[in-house]
Amino acid sequence: MKKAKAFKEKVNNGHLLIAVAIAFFFASGSPLSYGQNSPVSPPDKTAINQHAVLVFNSPGEDWESESLPLGNGLLGATIAGGVTEDVIQFNEKTLWTGGPGKNGPYQSGLPYDTSGFAEQVEAVVKEIAEKGSLSPEYVAGKLGHQQPDYGSYQSFADLVLSFPDMTGEIHDYHRSLDLRTAVATVSYSADKIDYKRDYFVTYPDNSIVIRLTASEKGALNVSGKLRFPVNRTWSAEGSGQDTLLYSGALTDNGLEFAAGMRILHEGGTTDVKDAEFSVRNADSVTILLTAATNYALRHPDYRLGHAKDKVTSQLSHLRNFSFDELLTRHLNDYQPLFNRVKLDLSDGETGELKAALKAYPSDDEAQNRALESLYFHYGRYLLIASSRAGSLPANLQGIWNKDIQAPWSADYHLNINLQMNYWLAHTTNLPETLPPLFDFVENLTIPGREAAGSLFGAAGWVVFLNTNPWGSTGLIDWPTAFWQPEAAAWIARHFYEEVAFNADTSFLKERAWPLLKLTSQFWLDNMVESADSETLLISPSYSPEHGDFTAGAAMSQQIVTDLFANTLTLAEQVGDEEFAAALKSALERLEHGLRIGARGQLQEWRQDIDDNENRHRHISHLFALHPGNHISPVDTPALSKAAAVSLNARGDAGTGWSRAWKINFWARLADGNRALKLLQTQLRDSTLSNLWSSHPPFQIDGNFGATAGIAEMLLQSHRGELHLLPALPDAWEQGRVTGLKARGNREVSMEWSDGRLNTAIIKTFTDGEIRIRCDSFDDKIIVTANGKYVAFTSPQQGVISFTTSAQQEYAVSAAE
Repeated sequence: MKKAKAFKEKVNNGHLLIAVAIAFFFASGSPLSYGQNSPVSPPDKTAINQHAVLVFNSPGEDWESESLPLGNGLLGATIAGGVTEDVIQFNEKTLWTGGPGKNGPYQSGLPYDTSGFAEQVEAVVKEIAEKGSLSPEYVAGKLGHQQPDYGSYQSFADLVLSFPDMTGEIHDYHRSLDLRTAVATVSYSADKIDYKRDYFVTYPDNSIVIRLTASEKGALNVSGKLRFPVNRTWSAEGSGQDTLLYSGALTDNGLEFAAGMRILHEGGTTDVKDAEFSVRNADSVTILLTAATNYALRHPDYRLGHAKDKVTSQLSHLRNFSFDELLTRHLNDYQPLFNRVKLDLSDGETGELKAALKAYPSDDEAQNRALESLYFHYGRYLLIASSRAGSLPANLQGIWNKDIQAPWSADYHLNINLQMNYWLAHTTNLPETLPPLFDFVENLTIPGREAAGSLFGAAGWVVFLNTNPWGSTGLIDWPTAFWQPEAAAWIARHFYEEVAFNADTSFLKERAWPLLKLTSQFWLDNMVESADSETLLISPSYSPEHGDFTAGAAMSQQIVTDLFANTLTLAEQVGDEEFAAALKSALERLEHGLRIGARGQLQEWRQDIDDNENRHRHISHLFALHPGNHISPVDTPALSKAAAVSLNARGDAGTGWSRAWKINFWARLADGNRALKLLQTQLRDSTLSNLWSSHPPFQIDGNFGATAGIAEMLLQSHRGELHLLPALPDAWEQGRVTGLKARGNREVSMEWSDGRLNTAIIKTFTDGEIRIRCDSFDDKIIVTANGKYVAFTSPQQGVISFTTSAQQEYAVSAAE
């Protein structure tokens, strides 16, 4: 508590200078400078930065829970840091089995014969209308089917580094991942020599970079090779004394892959032979590893060029740079993204991760806050590492997978998981991570239009529960998880949010509007009229992943309502009056899925059949609360109360992603203490030793969803106003955050103490009126810009409004 008190005093003494202090908060400045023989310095072992470093005091023995992940959106690597043998398992995100290949053209997951499917759907709709509900097993028997050639994400290979002379006793072992630099470090001492390894994955130069150094000249002896899984053919060739080139193909689909290594050393000698290299008596060794496939996001063949040619070209490119130059280029790319947003809740320390997680939540409140801050930063780090332009979107495991048949194929589940992966992209100011998602979805609409026409006889496009890099839009036959035609509407929401956050008119006209219109066209063709009224329903309708098939389940109605409302907004902006009129007419008749049941709960189904003992992990009928914006304590207090009743009935248990969603729910309900409780259970029960989220097994959406939830606790903008500190827990009584992004193209930084806002800095990128809500506002608020007072109005208690100009910073402060 002493450290927490010191932090509080620091905040209180400095809040008058917050406009200056925020500008320097967690600043990294220009890239760090390193000498040729001095790779990245490890964090001070006695004073680890509690908010940005993951620390282990031993090598990783379990890949899932103890490896440290690195990535650049295309390449992923995991660092275990073994002493005598260091196995760096790595991935290239496009290496997938399945799809087009040995079995000929890929059918995009559709049945080979789709004739009569629309009639089968109509028959199920009619039977639901007559009987009220149908079992999932029955409907799956009618509409489900197995997907041949679906495939799985692949481990690319292991880079195995062997240190045959490392036989002495090991002292002072330290393994860490510094989120500020995206560099992992292993250090230890043996026989009075200090050894050190640095690892990073560079996006500008698309390579895994490993640097080995020792405190004595000539002390490094290492050999290395790639070890491939068995489901492929491969061969290797050497070039001179410093290059190895591996190439091959998957036996499943013939997809080409290649990897190349360059081995640089100072002092000593190298030898390249039989697909392996060795270095003897070196002062330092640098290993550059790159990989590629001949996959291309291009329907229907998904192939372009040759993997070997890509890697050969990349190896040639790498000859232009030294280790220091590669590191500097990496930092110049990575740090501007990571440093945009920082969260500081205490000056406590997390120390070694295993111990910190085991003790959490502890009596050391400063350490608790430090771990929560670290988890927030880690989520942003993981998204940067697993989603950058030129790659596929982050999948169920981000970019990291050690298997040839991954859990759930490490694919793209569309009944929440892929969407959850990107909830934090806008709010935590990482627009650079979104291009893979937009490109992927737009490509998916091509087979999605074929599916809409062949399966439903409808316009627009459709996709169901899950998809893969091959454009699968078809069904599976798992009864409780196969029917999710609303998935396209849910994923389309991200295009709308891009417009809402960044006010990008070109994106609106060229990408968001065409995508949302296409998505809405499908549902305009596929709603049915209720048997007991003239309202419009979705049928068949299923609430994931339990209960029976019915008509008008709450989630289905809410998602389509949200889609039509968002598309209508864009239609009015682009001036499509005809389509706007069609949407308005549909919205007037469409049931919104917002019924309150006899127990005061928000109903999951159109009928009041909710089971109060149901503890299922999916709470899909709260979509309108989050990520939708149709329920809020301010605008719809009765619906908010009903949502809370439903949440309480479900309880706080669940898998990693489920708990993460509940953090967001409670944040939207302005209950910060309950949101923090969910975050605590997430960290305690659904988080592995390396802070990866566990479903189980490892599934990364929990990390991304929880980070998004923390952002929602601090800032909300979905109601057309900025709500500052809307769900601040009592335990977070002081802190500061920089660079959060709000809808309307605004950035927000804040500092608070005693649970009340001291100062907020709002940077605006467009002209217009701004409305700000905060429970801390009273008659002592002042607004300044460039040191001058800005006039504002207060339309109601706790709300202020004023006019802003683009490229301006406004300070909203508590007057002294």
